[in-house]
Amino acid sequence: MALHLAKAGHRLHLWARRPESLRPFRECDAKEYASPAEVAAQVDVLFTMVADGPDVSAVLLGPNGVSSGARPGLVVVDMSTISPETAREMAMRLAVHKVDFLDAPVSGGERGAKEATLTIMVGGKAEAYEKARPLFECMGRTVTRIGASGAGQVAKACNQILVGAGIAAVSEAFQLAQKSGVDPVKVREALLGGSAYSKVLDLHGKRMLEGDFAPGFKAWMHQKDMRIVMEQAGKAGVALPTAALVSQLLNALVGSGLGEEDSIAIYKVLEKLSA
Repeated sequence: MALHLAKAGHRLHLWARRPESLRPFRECDAKEYASPAEVAAQVDVLFTMVADGPDVSAVLLGPNGVSSGARPGLVVVDMSTISPETAREMAMRLAVHKVDFLDAPVSGGERGAKEATLTIMVGGKAEAYEKARPLFECMGRTVTRIGASGAGQVAKACNQILVGAGIAAVSEAFQLAQKSGVDPVKVREALLGGSAYSKVLDLHGKRMLEGDFAPGFKAWMHQKDMRIVMEQAGKAGVALPTAALVSQLLNALVGSGLGEEDSIAIYKVLEKLSA
């Protein structure tokens, strides 16, 4: 994603928790720094993308974090998937430093990141969004400001429900076909032409049948996202029985030692249950 910004002519100022993450940038005109604070002092828009809420808090608010080096007017864009409450807290705490915060989680996986076709869901002030929008458009095909702080994370939670439910549904359909003595490859081919068509059936369904579970989106990360979904559902008083089932399937997948595989390995969990 950062390389797309560089290709568009933007100067990159970089920091990473793992030095090896910076290797792809050695050939471009990028400058490396020893802390997030040092990066914040150099830029007008700062992007972060890490694993979970505590990581975001550490990078933005911890020792030598963004807040300790930020200049007034800085726009901080976090593209991690975190809880809406954490996003709102980050916005409030950065506002003390006269820094705007956008929560901007993405969908599209590794392929979308490489091809700059991500879907980007943004929460935060409209003025900050407009400042960052040309940069978003370097990384994604669909960029939408959903609403105020935290709204982008709510949209991402909704996305993860649909993706998870789709993976589970396609897995179940293939199991039914196989156990009924019917070729699931032919079933998929037929379903792609009807109202059951989905990107999950098209892209992930093909990978399931080929036994390709190399991670584009690791199962443990989807598990974390579904935890956020269920926590948000509890706070909102919303019944999400399908999401709860997907969450349990991912718990089983990660618990069986397959957390580093793609979350489409839910297929393996259902295959084992049907054995």
